[in-house]
Amino acid sequence: MPQASLDLWPIGNCQVSGLIDNSAGLVWGCVPRVDGDPVFCSLLNGDKQDQGVWRFELEDQVSATQHYERNTPILITRLEAKDGSAVEISDFCPRFERDGRMYRPVAYARIVRPVAGTPRLKTTLAPMRNYGAELAKTTHGTNHIRYLIGDQSIRLSTDAPVGYVLEQRAYRVESDQHFFFGPDEPFHGNVRDEVRRMESLTRKYWRLWVRGLATPMEWQDEVIRCAIALKLCQHEETGAIVAALTTSIPEAPGTERNWDYRYCWIRDAYYTVQALNRLGALDVLEKYLTYLRNIVDNCADGLIQPLYSVMGDHHLNERIAEDLAGYRGMGPVRVGNAAYTQDQFDCYGQIVLPSAHGFFDRRLLRMADERDFASLEQVGEMAWQKHDQPDAGLWEFRTRSAVHTYSVMMSWAACHRLSVIAQKLGKTDRYDFWRARAEKIRESIETKAWVDDGKGGHYTAAFGHDYLDASLLQLAEVRFVEPDNPRFRSTLAAIETGLRRGDYMLRYATEDDFGMPETAFNICTFWLIEALHLDGRDEEARSLFADMLEHTTDSGLLSEDLAIDSGELWGNFPQTYSLVGVINCASLLSTSWNTIR
Repeated sequence: MPQASLDLWPIGNCQVSGLIDNSAGLVWGCVPRVDGDPVFCSLLNGDKQDQGVWRFELEDQVSATQHYERNTPILITRLEAKDGSAVEISDFCPRFERDGRMYRPVAYARIVRPVAGTPRLKTTLAPMRNYGAELAKTTHGTNHIRYLIGDQSIRLSTDAPVGYVLEQRAYRVESDQHFFFGPDEPFHGNVRDEVRRMESLTRKYWRLWVRGLATPMEWQDEVIRCAIALKLCQHEETGAIVAALTTSIPEAPGTERNWDYRYCWIRDAYYTVQALNRLGALDVLEKYLTYLRNIVDNCADGLIQPLYSVMGDHHLNERIAEDLAGYRGMGPVRVGNAAYTQDQFDCYGQIVLPSAHGFFDRRLLRMADERDFASLEQVGEMAWQKHDQPDAGLWEFRTRSAVHTYSVMMSWAACHRLSVIAQKLGKTDRYDFWRARAEKIRESIETKAWVDDGKGGHYTAAFGHDYLDASLLQLAEVRFVEPDNPRFRSTLAAIETGLRRGDYMLRYATEDDFGMPETAFNICTFWLIEALHLDGRDEEARSLFADMLEHTTDSGLLSEDLAIDSGELWGNFPQTYSLVGVINCASLLSTSWNTIR
């Protein structure tokens, strides 16, 4: 079997998702939702890649080529054999409106179509249970196979020969074969007709969704692909947006920087809706604002965690999945994330910032009102109380804390935006109240986060320290300073000197809980590109952006990290942070649509 890689193609329907490798293997997929049991787990199963996988192979197969259908997450894989025989595989998770609601079952659909010669196909369908502890037990009927996975069963309904599938035996494919791996219930209707109808309606749904995006003129394909992937990271039932679809892909080889990202970080989700708002994808924002309102309602003490489950659960206890060897055998595989216990006080600002849209955007189905403002003021109160307190920071240090400038900046943003909302609502007294608090936090940053290093000075990553981190580049993005502010320009110069490595950026260059960082952090490189644009260095910014796009997978996506020397991708995939960077930079750097006149 080939070595596991991140050359993966996401499919999904905002209920379940899957990752297809470059030879038509479904190697990662969790049920009944993104943070569930990975029934397809061969991506993290070390050298046991024939377990926890759903793969189609031709006898004497020599090549596999892939592409998405335009403006959809429907994946087409062409497998070709030595004698020229070939099949095309269509992979998708059904998503379309039915009976007045969105049909998005816990299901994967696959269609195999013979397109040349007389192909002989072998199907390996070997789902696992309990994080790779054992293969799912099976029973079967004439046209279905039932797989027992934990306390539930999943049924494969198919018009392919069930015996050949069970025995993983190759057979000649002389007509289209249809597979529906979903709820354990009788499949209503003809499998062939129904799965084809699902494919057609799913195609229509996604193309209409993309049609509503306000894309930049340049890099449209790249932006559309990232936008679709970001939408697949939303759990539509609650509105939560996960940081990535995977767990425990190492940030760098052999470092044990392996984390479970299948949860909703308030920070990451803020950046996601910010990017999709640039494109006019209001459906994602609306659902996420509902998720935030539920989070705030359920925090009686006012304290907000940095992350929650997609269902809003508070407790995400971290453990090791002992039966999975890890990506390329590089364990551990973690389930849960202990960062939920940390203090990360930037989250208060990242609740207020996206919520502010609800008071201004007239396109929303539900505009925010005074009751929402009163609720947000409680969040702002916590931002004020915590703005000068030490926390773990956005990089989630596990063994030390400090008053991190980024966290304080987001507390400033919370108070500042509340004053803007109060002004919109005509609440003069609340405007004065929140503006005064914002100014006090500003004064604290300007005095306690600034050091004179004899080279013009710079803002620092934490009060009382002189080290840098890339989050300082966000000072202009949140409008704390103007891009031409001398202090910001001096900080940009210091960051380039201290953290830039050629065309890439480190998040920081000091030791953390696991030693010195070894890989570039992709969102930080995109933050640098944004800062260069704001500094008037567009030619350099465009060059760096083009280089980052060269590192995307064949599916057009990015993970969290990048090896500086080799350019290989590391970290969980697809990473929402990184996809946000593509969208934001394309929107900033693209030439105007007016140029085609």
